[in-house]
Amino acid sequence: MTSNPCHKKKVASLRRVIGQVNGVIRMIESGEYCIDILNQTKAAKNALNTVETKILETHLTHCVQESLSNRDDGNTKIEELIKVLKRN
Repeated sequence: MTSNPCHKKKVASLRRVIGQVNGVIRMIESGEYCIDILNQTKAAKNALNTVETKILETHLTHCVQESLSNRDDGNTKIEELIKVLKRN
C-alpha cells in the first residue's frame, strides 16, 4: 500500500488561482478589454498547470516509485496515470 503524500503546500498556489479567477470575473463584469481578460485567464491556467505538474511529480516520485516493488500495484498506478493523462 502506498502512502498519500502531503500536498498542503499546493493550497496557497490554488488560493492564488482562485484569486485570479475571481479577478477575471470582476474584469468581465466591469467590461474590461478582451485581451486583458485573456491575459489573466492564461495566467490562471498556467498557475493551475504548475500545481498539476508539481502534484504529478510528487505522484511519480513517491506513489508510483513505491508501488513498483509490487508488480500488481505498480501496474495499477501506471494505468491510473495513463487514464488521467488521457483526459483533456
